Amino acid sequence: MSGYPRVKPANQAESEVRPVLGPAGNNKERSVMELRKPVVKPKIVVNKAQEIDEKKAPVVVGDLSPSPKKKFACSAPALMRHQSQQQEHKSFLLRSNLSMNASCSSDASTDSSHSRASTGRISRRSLTPTRIRRKPQCGTKTEKVEKLEKISGEVESVAMLGAGDDSVAKKRCAWVTPNTDPIYAAFHDEEWGVPVHEDKKLFEFLSLSTALAELTWPTILNKRHLFREVFLDFEPVAVSKLNEKKITTPGSPASSLLSELKLRAIIENARETCKIIEEFGSFHKYIWGFVSNKPIIGHFRYPRQVPIKTSKADAISKDMVRRGFRGVGPTVVYSFMQVAGITNDHLITCFRFNDCVAVADARDRDNGGLIAKIEEKEQQLLDSSQVGCLERTLNVLSLST
Repeated sequence: MSGYPRVKPANQAESEVRPVLGPAGNNKERSVMELRKPVVKPKIVVNKAQEIDEKKAPVVVGDLSPSPKKKFACSAPALMRHQSQQQEHKSFLLRSNLSMNASCSSDASTDSSHSRASTGRISRRSLTPTRIRRKPQCGTKTEKVEKLEKISGEVESVAMLGAGDDSVAKKRCAWVTPNTDPIYAAFHDEEWGVPVHEDKKLFEFLSLSTALAELTWPTILNKRHLFREVFLDFEPVAVSKLNEKKITTPGSPASSLLSELKLRAIIENARETCKIIEEFGSFHKYIWGFVSNKPIIGHFRYPRQVPIKTSKADAISKDMVRRGFRGVGPTVVYSFMQVAGITNDHLITCFRFNDCVAVADARDRDNGGLIAKIEEKEQQLLDSSQVGCLERTLNVLSLST
């Protein structure tokens, strides 16, 4: 053990050996060294800074001669004074350490309070802990997506029509935004989804839908005047007589619009359209016959619900390919059905949805009135014929008598 040697007082008598009760009684006597137990001193927790200070400035008592054989010679009063001084020194270091910790904590608290005051976030906390209220979570992931799409659709579908004070905000389909090309916006508001029954217009929309494989609607609409010049205003008979070599020649106006494959496909489709007109009387009878002369109403609320092709488009595509049409896959045919009003895929929040439905209903009423007139005329002819037959029979009877 390290420490200072204990000095025995001169006037103290030697302690006598006393008997100690052992397991077998008082029969055994033990020496003083065996009976003396080591004194356990309480450990004093000292910081590292204090240990370093004590190592730097150790208290030296007695003669520090290099000779190891020399013993300490110190009186008992001096040793007692030294021990008391050492205890006072340790208590002083502990008090100074505690005061430093308290000052540091107070400085940190003041700094944090100053920082909160500078940011304007000073708040008094109550002694009782408050429960943190969590907001109720939303539903499933699909519900979140639907809510986001609904909000974005409502925001993006608002567009202005007209100019000046007379302009009225109307909701369009979500894919028509304020940043959309004005030509495409006008095409959406005036032509897209309106039922078409003219053969010339139907063939034009079929040809432009075929061009969608290489171009987009805004690009096609910006070049629409060039398409009409090259393809003779989309007159099926005139287009069917075009020279393919002259149209597909490099450097020609047509070559700047589409590839050679698509140019040849449009000319071939014009020839097949003429054949259908000869067979059915008109192209609109053929194409509208697939839907019983009534447009298909989509009733879609979100853009993601609008399909790119359907089973009906697949059936029309197969029949047209069988007849010799080119470049009329199910996706192209469905785009043609949308633009020609064979299917109404305007979102139900779009103002054009009800307009296109009203146009179809008006045509149905007109057709119904026309059919009623035809039936009435037929009935009149039938009645007149029956009257004529009766007159003839009466004349024959009168002559016989």
